[in-house]
Amino acid sequence: MLPVAASGSAMSNTGSVTLEDRLKRETTGEVLFDRFNRGRYATDASFYQIMPAGVVVPRTIDEALRTLSICRDDGRIVTPRGGGTSQCGQTVNDGIVIDFSKHLNRIVSLDVENRTCVVEPGIVLDDLNRQLKKRGLWFPVDVSTASRATIGGMAGNNSCGGRSLRYGTMRDNTLAMDAALADGSLLHFGEVPRDLAQVNSSDSGLDLFRDMLALGEREAAEIAEKFPKVQRRVGGYNLDALVPRNAPNNMAHLLVGSEGTLAFTTKVELKLWPVIRNKVLGVCHFGSFYQAMDAAQHLVKLRPIAVELVDRTMLALGREIAMFQPIIGVAVRGDPDISASAGTKPNANGAAWSRSRSRACRPASPSFAPPASMS
Repeated sequence: MLPVAASGSAMSNTGSVTLEDRLKRETTGEVLFDRFNRGRYATDASFYQIMPAGVVVPRTIDEALRTLSICRDDGRIVTPRGGGTSQCGQTVNDGIVIDFSKHLNRIVSLDVENRTCVVEPGIVLDDLNRQLKKRGLWFPVDVSTASRATIGGMAGNNSCGGRSLRYGTMRDNTLAMDAALADGSLLHFGEVPRDLAQVNSSDSGLDLFRDMLALGEREAAEIAEKFPKVQRRVGGYNLDALVPRNAPNNMAHLLVGSEGTLAFTTKVELKLWPVIRNKVLGVCHFGSFYQAMDAAQHLVKLRPIAVELVDRTMLALGREIAMFQPIIGVAVRGDPDISASAGTKPNANGAAWSRSRSRACRPASPSFAPPASMS
C-alpha cells in the first residue's frame, strides 16, 4: 500500500461522494463505490478483511496516475492491487484500491535477442509466459498462483517460486522499474553508478538516489553483519542493494519487496530465460520428514532446477485425482511417508543423480526412482 497524504482513515460519506464524483469525471475506467463492489475488494487470499472507501479500475497507466493524483489531493491512501493472491493482507486497506489486473496487463516491448521485456504491472504470470513461449522464452519465477498472480504484485513481495534454486527470486530477474513517488514524481529505477554520472533523471530523482546510496555506504557494515545470508531472503527492505560493490547498484531492487510502500509501479523490465524443452525428474522416497530434510543438502549440490517435498497426505490425495494418477504411478514406489523430487535438464545431471543415491536417497529410503524423461 502507498501512503499518499496525511490521512489513512476511512472517508466520511460527504468526502466519499465528492471523491467518487471527481474520479468519475476525470477518468474513464470503472469507479466503484457501492457496497457490493467494495466488499469484493475487501478480501484477498489472506484472512484479513478491510472495506475500502472505493475502487478504481483504470484503463491506462495515465488514468492510474491521475487517480493517484486525485487521491493525493483528497488526502487519501492508495493501495495498488493485482491478483489479490497475497496471504498477509497486502492488498486490502480502507482507502482507494486501484486494480491493475483488468486493463493494465500488456507487454510493452520485447527484446528476444537480449532476452528482456517491459510489461505493465497488471499482467498475469501465466498470460505473460503464454505470449513469451512463442518466442522460445519464459519468465521463470513460477509461483504456485501463476494463473492469477500479476508481475506488479510479484515485484511487490519479491516472489520466489519453486525454481528459485536455479533462477533466483523476483529481485534477481528484475532489471528496472518505472514508478511514481507519493508526490507524483515519475522516476526510472535501474542500474546507476555510485557517482550517478550520466544518469538521466530529474534533480529530485538524483537527490533521492544520492541519499539512498549514501545510506547504503553508511550502513554497509551493519547490513553485512545483520542481513541473513540466505538465498530466499524476502523480508524487509532490500537495503543491501544500496551498499558499495564492484558493479552498478540497481535502484529497482530497493522497490522489489517493498510491498508498494515506496512507489507506485507503472512498468517493470524483466530478465527472460530460454524455455526448457525437455526435463528429467528424479524421485527419492523417505521414511520420515527428518530424513528428507537431511538429504536436501546433498540434492541441492546437483544444481537441480527445483526440489519439492510431497508428504503422505498429498500423495494419498493425489492418488484419488485422475489427472495425477499417471505420474504418481510412474514416480512413486510403494507407500513412502515423504517423497522428494528434483528436476533438471536431461543429460546434465543424470549420472550425478545416480551417484547421489548412496549419499542422499538410499540410506534414508527403501526405494529410489531414477531420473525419468518428462519432455
